[in-house]
Amino acid sequence: MQVIVNTNENINGTLILPLWQDSKNMADGSGAGVHRSLKNQIENILANGDFKAKAGTAMTLAGTEGGKALLVGLGKQEDATLQSMRESGAKVTASRGKIHGRTLTVKFHGVDGSHMGAFIEGMIIRDYSYDKYKSKDEDDDSDDGEITVHVTCEADKTDDLQKSANLSSAVATGVYLARDLGNAPPNDLYPMEFARQAIEFGKEYENVEVKVINYEEAKTLGMGGLVGVGMGSYRKPCMVIMELNGDKPGPSPIIVGKGITFDTGGISLKPPPSMDEMKYDMHGSATTFGVMKALAASGHKERVIGLTCMAENMPSSNAQRPGDVITTYSGKTVEVLNTDAEGRLVLSDGLWYAGTHLNPSYMIDLATLTGACVVALGHEATGLWSNDDELLNKIKVAGEHCGEIAWPMPLFKAFEKEMTDSKIADVRNLGAGRYGGSNTAAAFLKQFVPNMEGTEKQIPWAHMDIAGTAWGAKSNKMVKTGATGIHVRTLHHLITGL
Repeated sequence: MQVIVNTNENINGTLILPLWQDSKNMADGSGAGVHRSLKNQIENILANGDFKAKAGTAMTLAGTEGGKALLVGLGKQEDATLQSMRESGAKVTASRGKIHGRTLTVKFHGVDGSHMGAFIEGMIIRDYSYDKYKSKDEDDDSDDGEITVHVTCEADKTDDLQKSANLSSAVATGVYLARDLGNAPPNDLYPMEFARQAIEFGKEYENVEVKVINYEEAKTLGMGGLVGVGMGSYRKPCMVIMELNGDKPGPSPIIVGKGITFDTGGISLKPPPSMDEMKYDMHGSATTFGVMKALAASGHKERVIGLTCMAENMPSSNAQRPGDVITTYSGKTVEVLNTDAEGRLVLSDGLWYAGTHLNPSYMIDLATLTGACVVALGHEATGLWSNDDELLNKIKVAGEHCGEIAWPMPLFKAFEKEMTDSKIADVRNLGAGRYGGSNTAAAFLKQFVPNMEGTEKQIPWAHMDIAGTAWGAKSNKMVKTGATGIHVRTLHHLITGL
């Protein structure tokens, strides 16, 4: 989607008219450039109350010599938030059909700059589909080209709105990438294919360097968590490290992603229903890659690192078993009680490597880690745990700003004690009972966060369980279906402040 902001009163293509709830006429100035016939039709509809402009509503007008229009409800002006404006913008993209064409003109009048920016952001983020594997007939003339959006507003707001639209477009490249990776079928997206795409990303940007630790190297390094999970598949595991602006001094933020490209559960096999959705079990890595893409595309100048732990969890004669004890990269041993609690194992190596080799200012891991988190929070919020209250609050605030809720969860000592209560190893990979499973999983990960050099205090770290928000979030109006690209925008905002 191309967005062009100006003060030109001409209407290009279909008129998009955002309206506050219960508007009885077009706002002063918003009728400029609109053909008299179309303007009269809009005024009559508003005066008669045929379109009340409630939030989430839209109405298409066609058939006049003045062209076509799409009326979009913004809801009550006093209730408007950045997220409600994003959702109204997303409604435009969701409502756009062949009748509207690929050229649109959005006319704002009397809307403040941040709300206009959020509206355009919503249009951009919602402009995504995944049809790579769908056949198309030669005579299919469906409307699938790029959309051009002309935006008009008051002259003193155009520069800021264009900058906002440009930033949203740059960040959207990361959101789209995360969605593409999440939606990709597991036979085509496997650990080393993910690595290949990361290498191509490194070639695209001069200030990005990519390092891949392959299976043999991971074995040599003693990454027992990563190796143990992935050794049952002929598509072997790897770790991918993407560094932006590596010439800048650290310490720097590090984002760590769980990347199980398909999760059968291993020997602890999952039940068949919905197992196809386990292609999404790499969305933590998809988000990590998306954040790095968004940062590079938006021109971020500071050092940031994304690290992804990639594996395919398959049952085979060579797969790890319940009852095995593995030695992780940290040197700590883990009793494997359930091979379907595998994401925490690959992250144990990723967190320790990041903390001991990459000079982090803080570490944030993202993982579709537990069904227990979905039980606790549904599909409405990401679970958030941290060993640092300041970092936790910053992530929470960034998520609220972007309309991507991250909800603080407890990290009690009792949960840590439960996970270190193994009779034969340092840590167990499963809690003692069925309760608090997302909390005990977070407590497990905390055991693999190194201390800051020369201190007894851990590196600031946060864990985000996106099992309920990475896909299946029907209330998420920013995406049609499938992978959501969740928290690319949150973490971009956290890191850059933009």
